[in-house]
Amino acid sequence: MNSVNEHVATPASGSDEQADAKENLGVRAYKQLKNDIIKGAFRPDEKLRMSALKERYDLGIGPLREALSQLVAEHLVVAISQRGYRVAPMSLAELHDIYDARAQLEAMMLGLAIERGGDAWEADILAKSYQLSKVSEANTPDSLLEIWDARHSAFHTALVRGCRSPQLMKVRDGLFDKVQRYRHFWLKETVFSEQALDKKRQEHDALVEVTLAHRKEDAERMMRDHLMTPVPIITSVMQQQGIA
Repeated sequence: MNSVNEHVATPASGSDEQADAKENLGVRAYKQLKNDIIKGAFRPDEKLRMSALKERYDLGIGPLREALSQLVAEHLVVAISQRGYRVAPMSLAELHDIYDARAQLEAMMLGLAIERGGDAWEADILAKSYQLSKVSEANTPDSLLEIWDARHSAFHTALVRGCRSPQLMKVRDGLFDKVQRYRHFWLKETVFSEQALDKKRQEHDALVEVTLAHRKEDAERMMRDHLMTPVPIITSVMQQQGIA
């Protein structure tokens, strides 16, 4: 009986491995395509031809369709009935709406964090602020952008995490995903400019100061202003590129 049971189990194991491999290809397709859309490798409204995607990513139709479906759900791709897929459009109206929503939410969350956060929250803010200040050690422009962006995101997450609300953090994550394409325009204009980086350092230092002093109203106002500063820069870039 044991030999029969072992024989029966083998196909199931192989099936599981095939399913895992298929899932991994879908995840790979999703991550690569999303990254390229965010970084502007595909222009807004550009048609995503399956033949070109297969060649670009060296993947089959199945994983690519899975990736496209997920990106449709995230509003980065638009499905066109019987005509395939296109990159989602971008507009100044959406830019302002998303950034305003994010600024209002993050300011509120920071206010809650000041009310609810403890010593560990304050220590984490100081640690993330220090790490962000050391980004200039990066060796290449690409690594500078990648490292600064990651540490900048970690710094802002540390500021609001003290709100102690997993539900608010999920809403915040959703808004951050929506803002990514627009934000990348600002990143390229900011991270490669020492003057712009220095201005951001000053804003971050001021945010840390008022937050740790528990000056709630000042911190909320400063956070709203801080998060809205990229909008004029992004607007200018979009207009220059004929996207607006």
